Amino acid sequence: MKTHDERFAEMTFTSVYPHYLRKVERKGRTKEELHQVIKWLTGFDDQQLQVYIDTKVSFEIFFQNADLNPNAHLITGLICGYRIEEIENPLTRKVRYLDKLVDELAKGKKLEKILRTS
Repeated sequence: MKTHDERFAEMTFTSVYPHYLRKVERKGRTKEELHQVIKWLTGFDDQQLQVYIDTKVSFEIFFQNADLNPNAHLITGLICGYRIEEIENPLTRKVRYLDKLVDELAKGKKLEKILRTS
């Protein structure tokens, strides 16, 4: 049986992206806001994001190619029962960073607060 971390490495961004989009749109947020949050974390613009969606890359490849925001470490707290700052596997932590940002967006948090500056 695969470990939690191995499952994240093999999971594709393509398989999760529609869930992110549905989650935020259900709560009245937009695709543009979702992309803004993803861009803040990864550095990917809309065109690059579309390539990753179309090519079905794994989260491992997705985050290998990302230029992670230097303030990503400021993303803390619980997501899916895990305390982000205590996750040791770097890839799993990055995926949970993204999960947390999407969650905050869906919960109506202001973009200025989600896109941590300090």
